[in-house]
Amino acid sequence: MALFQRSSSSSAKGFDWAGFLWLFLFFWYFSGITQLLIQLTGTSGFTGFRQAFVMSAIWLAPMLLFPRQTRVMAALIGVVLWACSMASLGYFFIYQQEFSQSVIFIMFESNISEAGEYMTQYFAWWMVVAFLAHTLFAYFLWTRLRPVYMPRGRALVAATAILVAVIGYPMIKQTLRTGSFAEGFEKLETRIEPAVPWQMAVAYHRYLDTLAGMQDMLDSASKIPPLNNLKDAMANQPATLVLVIGESTNRQRMSLYGYPRETTPELDKLKDQLAVFDNVITPRPYTIEALQQVLTFADEENPDLYLSTPSLVSMMKQAGYKTFWITNQQTMTKRNTMLTTFSEQADEQVYLNNNRNQNAAQYDGDVIEPFNKALADAAPRKLIVVHLLGTHMSYQYRYPSTFDKFKDRNGVPAGVRDDQLPTYNSYDNAVLYNDFVVSSLIKDYAKSDPNGFLLYLSDHGEDVFDSPGHSTLGRNEAKPTAPMYTIPFMAWASPKWRETHDWSFAEDLGRPYSSSHLIHTWADLAGLSFDELDRSKSLVSDSFKPRPLMIGNPYERQQKALIDFSLIKPKVKPNPGDVVLH
Repeated sequence: MALFQRSSSSSAKGFDWAGFLWLFLFFWYFSGITQLLIQLTGTSGFTGFRQAFVMSAIWLAPMLLFPRQTRVMAALIGVVLWACSMASLGYFFIYQQEFSQSVIFIMFESNISEAGEYMTQYFAWWMVVAFLAHTLFAYFLWTRLRPVYMPRGRALVAATAILVAVIGYPMIKQTLRTGSFAEGFEKLETRIEPAVPWQMAVAYHRYLDTLAGMQDMLDSASKIPPLNNLKDAMANQPATLVLVIGESTNRQRMSLYGYPRETTPELDKLKDQLAVFDNVITPRPYTIEALQQVLTFADEENPDLYLSTPSLVSMMKQAGYKTFWITNQQTMTKRNTMLTTFSEQADEQVYLNNNRNQNAAQYDGDVIEPFNKALADAAPRKLIVVHLLGTHMSYQYRYPSTFDKFKDRNGVPAGVRDDQLPTYNSYDNAVLYNDFVVSSLIKDYAKSDPNGFLLYLSDHGEDVFDSPGHSTLGRNEAKPTAPMYTIPFMAWASPKWRETHDWSFAEDLGRPYSSSHLIHTWADLAGLSFDELDRSKSLVSDSFKPRPLMIGNPYERQQKALIDFSLIKPKVKPNPGDVVLH
């Protein structure tokens, strides 16, 4: 009766909005503080902040249903949220990144010794002060909490409305849209992930899924028979070979390939030392789908061969090379399980990118230190694969402020609108930083006095208002444009390698070529031979045969899913003042 009287009294005075807002602020604080720091430092986009804000509302439901237990429930929930937020905040302090399932993977793959080294290396005294301040402010917010009373019926309706709006409706909508509850639930996980404690729960769940999927793929890969009659012209001789895989880099935006802006000054200086191929395209404009062909014997005509034939890494292991995979790509995600499978085939792996999404500051310069460490490894025969994040959107996150060079219209096609200019410029700045990273890898490789070669190509291109009409941004296989497929492809060989190998490719540089046949070119360059090798698909072979450069989705059943790349080359008269690129 007392409770009913208090509820009635409260209702008579009106709803306690101040108390309600204190409750929301308390629950939002644990997710919001890290997301706020991410926003203030420009580390990532707004999505995480928005989702953390929305998801914090779900804790209001039990507070409205059981107002007499408000402070006790808030304390119990708050302790869990506080513990998770400490991990999230600490990770941000160290890496300026958002906590993700990749971090969970690392946590479970690390031992106590590694954890101790980690703490010793990154711990700083100011973190204690920051954690203490974080805890004290959380306690202050808890002291401000008070019950928010409503009539029982209204409280039930309000609590239900909150849960439906935040969780039920988005999941039902996505389930109906896709026709799959699993996909609807996966979308919900993505929505709730930025908020504590869900980031931990979702990260662990996806870690288990990724681990299972990766293991299935690795088990399948382990059953693939080796190449037949493999012979190595370099057998028993020391050699270090390097494959650098770029990301989203359109060669038409590189001064090395004739772009009027100086976006590749360091590679330009090395041009006389490089074999720069200028007619290479990718078969598909997406990383996973492209690399399924680039790194295996699969191609547009036989797209499933990646499931039944050795990868480039497996081929080199069979030839007696110790293999390394250094990646700045997000690897431990459901989407990137294939990348994980490729990397796990190597003897040693270095995973550098633990961000939850691609729209986060992550610089490829991080690969240089582990690359040099791999170069110094005592193994006499090594393959080092470096997978860059390259010029992946959002482009402003791909380079530090010192590479923010292009800010005006100088060298920009006249058809690019003013509202498109910042994005256009940020892509060129990303290409500029990519030039620094790739050239640094070449220079460091050269300093190691290796016997071998380094080959760099991008997985696919990117259209950043480049094609006629200047309306396209990104990649869309259903509406292909040339910049999505035109990729840089170049190689550098050491003096030792040139002494024993023919490195005269002047007549080969303009050959039409698809990177889907890279494994044949790589084997040819490395001096390997085996029954499956087709030298007519080797870009540097005297037996090379030009083929139509086919692009498209080979799994699409509709007619003409695969088209000749030459059919999408620009035939439209350019706007006055536009730079015409070939």
